[in-house]
Amino acid sequence: MHILTVDYNTPTAPQLFCQSLKETGFAVLKNHPISPELIKQVYHSWSEFFYLPIEEKNKFLYNWSTQDGYFPFRSENAKGRKISDLKEFFHVYPWGQIPSNTRAASLEMYDSLQSFSAELLQWIENDLPEPVAKRLTIPLREMIQNSTQTLLRILHYPPLQNNTEDEAVRAAPHEDINLITLLPAATTPGLEVLDNHGNWHEVNCDPGTIVVNVGDMLQLATEYYFKSTTHRVINPANNLNNHSRFSMPLFLHPRKEVMLTERVTAIDYLHERLRAIGVY
Repeated sequence: MHILTVDYNTPTAPQLFCQSLKETGFAVLKNHPISPELIKQVYHSWSEFFYLPIEEKNKFLYNWSTQDGYFPFRSENAKGRKISDLKEFFHVYPWGQIPSNTRAASLEMYDSLQSFSAELLQWIENDLPEPVAKRLTIPLREMIQNSTQTLLRILHYPPLQNNTEDEAVRAAPHEDINLITLLPAATTPGLEVLDNHGNWHEVNCDPGTIVVNVGDMLQLATEYYFKSTTHRVINPANNLNNHSRFSMPLFLHPRKEVMLTERVTAIDYLHERLRAIGVY
């Protein structure tokens, strides 16, 4: 498996980006339009939040019905897996609860990534064979217009403790629920993707890059022309690397009422998947 790192500023970027998504479910973009300083600012402000005492973080405990807010350590497990992941995280929506010291930078990041994602969706739609494109219920870019469901998830993977179960990992193998995911480079490596032969491959997380991957909703909407790929976040290999890891994927979601297929709405599919991972 070879995940391409594509220069956003080159004329062949759309073609190579879609080629990598088609072949691997993933692509990496460099020289993209998201501000490096903004990325650093968001990571810094959220590291301060996650290092707060649990009592302070729990003041922002997530709302079960709306899914905004703070999810404590080991709140989530991958679909079909009973052991919870070694992570805590915060769901940022413009309409939801956000700590005041992180709000401005987080919303700027949310808006920047969402705007960029619309362009990437157009690249993807332009690449679809005509029969597949005609069977979309509406154009991909229209699916996300005025959506309140797109989510910026801020993740903290704490250093591993000696009493952690042998099979517990930072993020167990899974596929994303949404249309596409945009992931500015995490603070440390660890993301891996599974190929068709059962082998795992490290995904480039060089500073200044953005990882993009296909989610299950895009897979449904394009009738498996673009396929979502299983991925995971592995534990540190040794004590020297056993420190906090931060990442902030934007999960791009359609509006609630959008039909992914003739029978499946975006909100019904989302709720089904959230129940499967134990957070709804």
